[in-house]
Amino acid sequence: QVQLVESGGGLVQPGGSLRLSCAASGSIFSISLVAWYRQAPEKQRELVATITSGGSTNYADSVKGRFTISRDNAKNTAYLQMNSLKPMDTAVYYCNADIRSPASSMYRRYWGQGTQVTVSP
Repeated sequence: QVQLVESGGGLVQPGGSLRLSCAASGSIFSISLVAWYRQAPEKQRELVATITSGGSTNYADSVKGRFTISRDNAKNTAYLQMNSLKPMDTAVYYCNADIRSPASSMYRRYWGQGTQVTVSP
């Protein structure tokens, strides 16, 4: 069994910072692509950032220059550093990862349960 657990969300004032973590645990052979998504109330889930196993990154235009995605392969953990936060960043943030178990030759996509980020004065 593989689990992804996000942490680090909370309430922050506009202009503040938060760092989200996404920790994978269980029977893991390797982790390929990791992504962060977010979903605001009554809106569709949107892609925020991705990082490959080699460290290549991509960002949504709305967060470029403010958010940074990274990963620590030794810890099976990915991060999303969020700076200069705006009220529009308020959402539930989810991570997903393509993970291969030792017993399988294929990658499977797993999702975390989400962590709430609220940006408000």
